[in-house]
Amino acid sequence: MKIGTPLSHNATKVLLLGSGELGKEFTIEAMRLGIEVVAVDSYQFAPAQQVAHRYYVIDMTDGKQIRNIVYREKPDFIVPEIEAIDTDMLLELEKEGFNVVPSGKAVKLTMDRIGIRRLAAEELGLKTSGYRFAETLDEYKKAVEELGLPVVVKPVMSSSGKGQSVVRRPEEVERAFYYAKENARGKGNALIIEEFIDFDFEITLLTVRTKNQGTLFCPPIGHRQVEGDYHESWQPQEMSETALKKAQEMAKAVTDALGGYGIFGCEFFVKGDTVWFSEVSPRPHDTGMVTMASQNMSEFEIHLRAILGLPIHIELISPGASYCFHARTHSVAPEYEGLEEALKEPNVWVRIFGKPTTRPRRRMGVAVARGETVEEAREKAKRAAEAMRVIENG
Repeated sequence: MKIGTPLSHNATKVLLLGSGELGKEFTIEAMRLGIEVVAVDSYQFAPAQQVAHRYYVIDMTDGKQIRNIVYREKPDFIVPEIEAIDTDMLLELEKEGFNVVPSGKAVKLTMDRIGIRRLAAEELGLKTSGYRFAETLDEYKKAVEELGLPVVVKPVMSSSGKGQSVVRRPEEVERAFYYAKENARGKGNALIIEEFIDFDFEITLLTVRTKNQGTLFCPPIGHRQVEGDYHESWQPQEMSETALKKAQEMAKAVTDALGGYGIFGCEFFVKGDTVWFSEVSPRPHDTGMVTMASQNMSEFEIHLRAILGLPIHIELISPGASYCFHARTHSVAPEYEGLEEALKEPNVWVRIFGKPTTRPRRRMGVAVARGETVEEAREKAKRAAEAMRVIENG
């Protein structure tokens, strides 16, 4: 393959749809290889827009706006980074000859929990939790009754745990319905109601489909969520060889069915040797930010290399961990303190995302760390993140 010159007639160009913190790291990796990046999002000065060559601000769910930009820019690769996109338009653009990463089918199915759950459970026969779909309150209450409490309630289209809750008591049932509806993204109006799995832990298995090396796997990543949103992760997650093999087989089956090249964040519940498939994202995963410390190649470099068809060599450098820090209130142009304290230990790094506004519980940055053990890495990352202070200006 050939790489052109950015901002020239022969540039190798990526159109990034969604410009959050994951897109920012991907953009930096792309620029290191001389790729021109055009970053698109629904608000101005999103993290990846701050480092891209150019950017656009559009309604990401408006297919006509996406089409206009695609035909204006004529990118070599269209790389979705978020869920709230008109995926039907991406399928159309793929048919018209544009390269959607990893594939139009993958983006369409994985950004809709109905599609991916039916693919995994009904077409591929993978082990999943029991589930129902519902649009109305009556359908939802019937689903909860059939599955029995506790249940997990999610919008069929959302990201980073938005709208997700665990319903344990009857008085929580109706509130969870409206919370999920209010936090849905895109065009999906339905909810998925899932049987609650009594698991030991949950993992993200970063799974890489490559052109010349088959399917590759990163060591499993453990993670902790708060109200459905990732707060910390660590690598490797200790698990049995039997469970890991099952997870790898499931991940390969799902990603083979989705097709294309790139990294997929496959999520599983694990209890002993039993593994349940949960979800898959066709792009770098937020829990995978730990790979910026733990691996020789971060998930962002791996994704880029897989897209370009370049060799990939995955090695675990040492146990690693990530720990996020968040905003508390609504504000504009926040400031940050505590870097001296956060970085005083060796093998600790802080990434401030640079988001232009804050809101309660919004993820504003992450600390990543290495350690002799996972426990040491987690403690270091936690101390560093807790040293960071987000100053929210009114």
